[in-house]
Formats: sequence, structure tokens, C-alpha cells
Amino acid sequence: MTTHLQGSLFDQTDQLRLGPLDGIRRTTLGFGAWIDVLPGWLSGSDALFERLAAEVPWRAERRQMYDQVVDVPRLLSFYGVDEPLPHPVLDEARAALSAHYAEELGEPFTTAGLCYYRDGRDSVAWHGDRIGRGAREDTMVAILSVGAPRDLLLRPVRGGESVRRPLGHGDLIVMGGSCQRTWEHCVPKSTRASGPRISIQFRPHGVR
Repeated sequence: MTTHLQGSLFDQTDQLRLGPLDGIRRTTLGFGAWIDVLPGWLSGSDALFERLAAEVPWRAERRQMYDQVVDVPRLLSFYGVDEPLPHPVLDEARAALSAHYAEELGEPFTTAGLCYYRDGRDSVAWHGDRIGRGAREDTMVAILSVGAPRDLLLRPVRGGESVRRPLGHGDLIVMGGSCQRTWEHCVPKSTRASGPRISIQFRPHGVR
């Protein structure tokens, strides 16, 4: 699989290192939902992108869409509870997030889903992670992005203005509270995408 990632001028190191989480900033969205954002949490993230793109067992999926079966416009991989993650720094990231949110979340992050957006044609439609406990309980989904930035959009289910956050090159976003029930999020197609991106989504057990 060939990738063409233009490295970030702010991430010119091969040393993978997580920064402290005390610089994270929370935005209240409304309806009991919030997001925490920390740009550049992982330094050396471009090197991690290259490793994941080359070594993760990516799979393409097809799904029923109305009266036809279509290709899912991104590649996927999933690591369940107790499965080793594809790089030690992801284990460190999951442990750091579990410790930071231990009191507020009340449980650790246990699974990791990976999405590979190969270019601006890859995307994910508006949705909430409402399969499982996220449909009825407040929870958290933490997303670490490596590779070129892509916009993550959020909008209230009841209607209203959307919130846009460009994520890439080691940026972290955590969606919490009622976010999965009262808001939706997406990564739209883009003609401005500067390269491929991989997102790593950490979730508690039973949240999909």
C-alpha cells in the first residue's frame, strides 16, 4: 500500500513521545455534551503513521446502502479487549487516557478502532457511536489522529450549527458526556486534503 504523507513542519522527529494531558482544553457543546482537544499530544506522530499504514492488517468493508452494496470509503482495523495494539505508544496513550479520565469516566478505555483515510475521497458519514452502551449512557470516545489533518465536524442531533476541528499530526480529541447521543460527527470528503490520515479511537468496553 502506497502512501504519500507530507510531514508536518512542527513534527520533525522520529522520537515518539506523549505530552502531558494537563494542557487539554474543554469546550461545552450543549445538551450535556463536550469535547476536549489537545493539539500535538503525540510528537513523532508522522513516523507512527508510516508504521501503522505499512503494518496494520487493514481491511476494506462493503455495506448495504439502500438497494445496493457499496464500498466503505476508508480502511478499517479493530483491536478488542486484551488484544495487543500495533505499536507500544498506543498502549501508553490508552493507559494515559484511562488514568486521566479515571474519576470522570469511571472505567478504563479498553478497545481501539483504527480508520485509514487514504485521500480526500475517503470519509465517514454523520453518525454517533450509539451501538452498545453509548445509545443510553454518557461515555467517552478518545481519538488520536496521525498523518495529514482532516476536518472532524460535530452537529447537534436536534439541528443547529456544526463545530469543526481539523485533526492530524498527533492531535487528540475526546468526545464526552452525552456527545454520542445528542450530537453526531463526521469526516467529510475533501478536495483540500493534503495527504492520508489515520485515526485511532479508544473506547470503553461495550461502546461502539
